[in-house]
Amino acid sequence: MLVAVDIGNTNITIALFDGNKIIGNYRLTTKMQRTSDEYGFMLLSFFNASDTSIEDVEDVIISSVVPKIMHSFTSAIIKYLHHEPILIGPGIKSGIAIKTDNPSSVGADRIVDAAGAYYTYGGPVLVIDFGTASTFDYVNEKGEFLYGITAPGLEICAQALSSQAAQLPEIQIVKPDTILAKNTVKSMQAGVIYGYIGLTENIIKQVKKEIGTPMKVIATGGLGRVISAETDLIDEYDSDLTFKGLYLIYQRHLKQLEKRASR
Repeated sequence: MLVAVDIGNTNITIALFDGNKIIGNYRLTTKMQRTSDEYGFMLLSFFNASDTSIEDVEDVIISSVVPKIMHSFTSAIIKYLHHEPILIGPGIKSGIAIKTDNPSSVGADRIVDAAGAYYTYGGPVLVIDFGTASTFDYVNEKGEFLYGITAPGLEICAQALSSQAAQLPEIQIVKPDTILAKNTVKSMQAGVIYGYIGLTENIIKQVKKEIGTPMKVIATGGLGRVISAETDLIDEYDSDLTFKGLYLIYQRHLKQLEKRASR
């Protein structure tokens, strides 16, 4: 069994793989002050919930954009799951060639999503991850990561309204029935959601215009379902795209180890 972990700025998501099938999917908030034992107890509770045993774990692979918690989290993996985790980073072959000006600055999450989209849906592909930040990353038909666009995420937009304007409340990010709002909460929801649909569609259109060739558009991320349902410019919403990318990279890593061992 493979344990795949995606550590983001807002949430940590964990999937348990039996072969290439996800048998459990769990989420917890990303908090800086947790100890390795706290993470360990949470991991054990996930295994109990999925009726699996830590003895079945063969490997753990982690993608992280939050360096501050990595010591505690990796210590928990070693102590409670008895495995040294594989970390997405230098030395790990993702199957995606990073062709940006500064490849080392491309986050592990973006590489994993790119791999998941390219090897699941083919290229060229524009993969959109609606997370804390929303990222729009273009991978060509050769599997080359060429361009990336970063926008503030939906929650950041909503929080900016309530934190910067004294009389505006915090809101739940849901699409109102109509853009014609009659109260403050509905007006904020309408502005954030409909405004974000416009942002998303405009970026997709501009990328397609400047690239000049057809491409698939694949979306993922917790809030991606909300936006994907409101536009026909997104071809597919895949909630498990990051986990698919982690699984594919893990398989490539195993093949790399086998090649080394056979020399």
